[in-house]
Amino acid sequence: MIRAVLLDFDGTLVDTERLQWAAYQRALDPFGVHVGIEEYRRHFIRVPGGSEWVCRRYALPVDPAELRARKADAYRALIPSAVVPCAGAETMLARLAGRVRLAVVTNSVRAEVEAILAHLRLGDRFDALITREDYRAAKPAPDCYLAAAARLALPPRECLVVEDTERGARAGLAAGMPVVAVPSDLTYDNDFSGCVERLGGLADVTEALLDRIGREPRG
Repeated sequence: MIRAVLLDFDGTLVDTERLQWAAYQRALDPFGVHVGIEEYRRHFIRVPGGSEWVCRRYALPVDPAELRARKADAYRALIPSAVVPCAGAETMLARLAGRVRLAVVTNSVRAEVEAILAHLRLGDRFDALITREDYRAAKPAPDCYLAAAARLALPPRECLVVEDTERGARAGLAAGMPVVAVPSDLTYDNDFSGCVERLGGLADVTEALLDRIGREPRG
């Protein structure tokens, strides 16, 4: 039985990836550096360590931590005017709230996640928020999803992961959880092998889907 749905945040629940890209561009503008969306897709979304890559690639006079701090300031400034839920998110949350436990599980920091959820008035829909401060190793390590299961006091097999990226899906699978992929236009070519479903959007995450996945035998 699936008793909880664990949702990735950036690109899965909230349409933030282009917002993150715009924030990085604001942080890079003073150095005369432009990172195109395709570079961002390859080096920031698909694999971890984007800030390290861009600092090396362009020999920036700041370290990755300083670049991330500048990006965070720009990101917070962009949130009120630009952030929106991903398609189907509100429908899915309204459908599942009170029927299964719901959690956000993300590599993003708590301040950013809480600010966005408050802005979108979605914070009260979740039983748990697992952010970068709550576990040791980032996705694709399983730490974040294991932390979510522990917070909800559920075995991993009873938690369904919803992810839009290969590294996020790998994290859920490594945690021993069934994973459904909901790729975006930035992650459509990721490798989602091992996932139990590849869906067209969050509106496809239904009680019927959870029941079916919960009944399927898994090794």
